[in-house]
Amino acid sequence: MHKKYTLFKTVLLLLISSFGFAQQGKITGKITDAETSTALGFSSVRVFSAKDSSLIDGNISNEEGKFTFNLPFGQYYVNVEFMGYENLNTPSIAVNAANKSIDLGTLELVSSTNSLDEVTVRAEKSSMELSLDKRVFNVGKDLANAGGSAAEVLINIPSVNVAVDGTVSLRGSSNVRILIDGRPSGLVTFKGGAGLQQLQASMVERVEIITNPSARYEAEGMAGIINIILKKDRKQGFNGSFELSTGLPTRYGVAANLNYRKDKLNFFVNYGLSYNVSPYISELYQEVEDGDQTRILQQDGEGEVTGFNTNVRAGLDYFFSEKSILTASYLLSRANGQRYTENAYQDFINSVNNPIANSLRIQEEDEIEPIGETVVSYKRLFEKKGHELTASFRFLDHSETSDQLFTQTGSLANSQVDPANTFVQKSLNDEFEKQFLYQLDYIQPISSEGKFEFGARSNFRKMVNDYFVNTVSGSSENASIPELDNLFRYNEQIHAAYAIIGNKQNKISYQAGLRSEWTNIATILEKTNERNPRKYVNLFPSAHLTYDLPKDHAIQLSYSRRIRRPQYNDLSPFYTVSDSRNFFSGNPDLNPEYSDVFELGHVKYFDKGSFTSSIYLRQTDDVIERIRTVDSDGLATTFPENLNSAQAYGIEFTSTFEPTKWWKLDLNLNAFHGETDGTNINETYLTETNSWFARQTSRFTLSNDIKMQFRANYNAPQRGAQDLRKAIYFFDFSASKGLFDNKGTLSLSILDILNSRVNRFEGFGPNFTTVGKSQRTRRSAVLTFNYRLNQAD
Repeated sequence: MHKKYTLFKTVLLLLISSFGFAQQGKITGKITDAETSTALGFSSVRVFSAKDSSLIDGNISNEEGKFTFNLPFGQYYVNVEFMGYENLNTPSIAVNAANKSIDLGTLELVSSTNSLDEVTVRAEKSSMELSLDKRVFNVGKDLANAGGSAAEVLINIPSVNVAVDGTVSLRGSSNVRILIDGRPSGLVTFKGGAGLQQLQASMVERVEIITNPSARYEAEGMAGIINIILKKDRKQGFNGSFELSTGLPTRYGVAANLNYRKDKLNFFVNYGLSYNVSPYISELYQEVEDGDQTRILQQDGEGEVTGFNTNVRAGLDYFFSEKSILTASYLLSRANGQRYTENAYQDFINSVNNPIANSLRIQEEDEIEPIGETVVSYKRLFEKKGHELTASFRFLDHSETSDQLFTQTGSLANSQVDPANTFVQKSLNDEFEKQFLYQLDYIQPISSEGKFEFGARSNFRKMVNDYFVNTVSGSSENASIPELDNLFRYNEQIHAAYAIIGNKQNKISYQAGLRSEWTNIATILEKTNERNPRKYVNLFPSAHLTYDLPKDHAIQLSYSRRIRRPQYNDLSPFYTVSDSRNFFSGNPDLNPEYSDVFELGHVKYFDKGSFTSSIYLRQTDDVIERIRTVDSDGLATTFPENLNSAQAYGIEFTSTFEPTKWWKLDLNLNAFHGETDGTNINETYLTETNSWFARQTSRFTLSNDIKMQFRANYNAPQRGAQDLRKAIYFFDFSASKGLFDNKGTLSLSILDILNSRVNRFEGFGPNFTTVGKSQRTRRSAVLTFNYRLNQAD
């Protein structure tokens, strides 16, 4: 594999070095709001030939609204589009030897809401906007998101998969960093991607996918970063939207997004309330070799989770000037949940025709999870274009309290009560987190196209888990379980500094960066005084090289080094007791894993769409993977281990195409080869896998403001160190109708039409084989009504 790895890098470098240089001109500019002068980042900008109006080049503006095009000599005009604003076409522009560099200055867009009474303006922002280092997905254009959660939003994003248990993966890897508004969030601290069920889709503006981040971003997340941007507006006056939803299985939701700006003050409020009842089922068949006999377990589970979630986010912007902005916001999230689960166990020896025992375990859980997040940030734009300073502070206060009751009844094959398997247990699981985050970023332009950037970041986090399980009745009344009666403390400090330098010469743009991170993590089991301190310093280089091909092509080569630090759930030694045969815990002895990531990407814009492709390679050492072991009694324990290494390389295609004005197509295809070496755990844990997943979406615009959408999803089988996840496929359908002069929208979504989104798997170890399946989300129908005030559709 190392030979393949070296060959891959050589081929990429040869591809880049094969491009030549050509004389050309340049057009630059910046896009702003005509009324407020606020920069309109991620605007759609296209260059057309003034002779025949053919598309020459296209891209999106950066976060500051700036854009640059390198073009051969000729006559052009520029078209600018942004959601909620009228389109803008510039006059004809001559690029020639006398005018090689043309600065269009500030292009001001006029809000389309000013003329809604006279004419309906549809400045529709594309659902997917592409740049070489980041893809931006505008949530509002996907009908399937109406009435859903942020987790369901990610299901609809290319390159992203959301497993039935809520685990989020990017390009087949679950080691992805999830941020909200560019920062870590308490919503994903304890539960990972599953915590996004608490956040309503109506609060999400867009999702950014960064597959190979630069040194500007924290180094956490091997596969990349998923950044969820929440809604906020800065237009003068009052605007907002309201949403009501209902569905089956039981689902009710209310949401509001309000914004008011008066002169220098801008107020915004996001509110969401939801009530959901989610049923689930599971099956497991296991054979364990025990000497000259085989123990067989047949397990069937069913249950439901009832959740009542509330989210309120409020804040304000104060404009000292349009170039000096202070922002403060507060997020309060509270989740109240009840869980009821029944697990039925049947035990056999050698054959299912030889039963020896039966038991039933019932779990009843009440859970409360409040989250408070305070964010204060300041942004200063200086006179020189691209010169800016940003500072931010964040405080997180998060807790989760769980009170569980387990009732277990057992019987022998002769139907007599099994005293050893008949008892009642109680579990108290209280978790607390406080986190402080400080960050400073500064950008200084150098020369006409270059920049120097540096920043620093400090993160302090303390977490406490007070865990207690005891038997309150049965064969060992009032007996606590020693290993499950303790206080686990997790203290983390991560301090980072980075520097980036970049420039552009003719058709080539380059950027190189270096990030240093100092980590200090300590875990303590208080009652037994078990301590495990970890301190280490790492350097994380990154590099991006972009070459603009003629007309509407561009290509980029990038590299970054990444880390995955064991998180709280990875390290906590407490194991779950909701299932009396399958236990899950963390591992305090885990080491971090490191990855080197290479990517070669290409983007092409054409008249009716765009096409991107990328080749990527990921080499990981000390890879963290959960390993399952089963003892001679058939009791299974799953916890994370450091394996020797893992490697993956693959290719990805993403395409948007508009055959006609009423039909749009999106396609995402990712195919990869992976190798895992876990021979340090067991010599049989040396595996290879070839897998792929695909997603195709068709959007139809019919008469009378009716829109429809159909999506097909397929995930091929994928093998890990000791398991095989089988194929998953499912289909979604959505439709919407504009109402009240298009100020309102009524939407219907039917998700998982065939009820086929079932997780099926096989597992193997030295003495066992396992086959199982589970379904955490079932076919659902959601009806949503959205009404907008002074906002475009």
